[in-house]
Amino acid sequence: RLIAESTGREIDIDLIPIDDRPTYEMLSRGETAGVFQLESSGMRAILRDLKPEVFEDIVALVALYRPGPLGSGMVDDFIKNKHGLKKVKYLHPKLEPILKDTYGVILYQEQVMRISSDLAGFTLGEADMLRRAMGKKKPEIIAGLRTQFVDGAVNNGVDGEIAGQIFDLMEYFAGYGFNKSHSAAYALVSYQTAYLKANYQLQYMAALLTSIKENADKVAAYIEECRRLGIEVLPPDVNESRESFTVAGNKIRFGLAAVKNVGLGAVESI
Repeated sequence: RLIAESTGREIDIDLIPIDDRPTYEMLSRGETAGVFQLESSGMRAILRDLKPEVFEDIVALVALYRPGPLGSGMVDDFIKNKHGLKKVKYLHPKLEPILKDTYGVILYQEQVMRISSDLAGFTLGEADMLRRAMGKKKPEIIAGLRTQFVDGAVNNGVDGEIAGQIFDLMEYFAGYGFNKSHSAAYALVSYQTAYLKANYQLQYMAALLTSIKENADKVAAYIEECRRLGIEVLPPDVNESRESFTVAGNKIRFGLAAVKNVGLGAVESI
């Protein structure tokens, strides 16, 4: 549903298993070497604190791991709200369906647009104008739209003071807001790579090593990850090795093309 909303096209639901404990358990332990977008040390630390349980958590994580949210305390608030360490409070009941998935935090630009539309009656064009003005911090445009927002919200039965507080909250968070469709697209690849690593370790690590075979430092790092996973990487063998890293029983055989100073022509000849 989320990807369909973000991309405007349907996807095969089998891409996202409804119950995939091994993947989420691996993510919660921060064991994400080789997982798209999630392998930095900072990201691993947040994963261990956040302990994602659903795909929406991964989408949010991609949006949160940026200098603005990290420096503003948004990440800590998000994690505490998710785990019930802080009570999620909504300034108005109409905010709950909009902010429920992000535990009360205004994280996405689309949420700013929906709040202005649902509470103040903004058209989609006006909501987009507000999003852009807040994102680029244009005070002269924001001031005019603030009056429109408060008046529209009052006409929809929202208390004027509460409407002003909601607008101020949107303006604060909008500077850190991220495009949800962009985050969802990244998160899908993150999820798919995490799913493969959690459920098909041998095949995934062999493919991962093959993908970076020309980078000796990364090859060494991912071989170390194989050791941590209990996967033995067998040395190159002219009789056994292929061009790429390959699965050999419950082990991985080193690919000849990854051997330094051995050209592809020589490998193909062998």
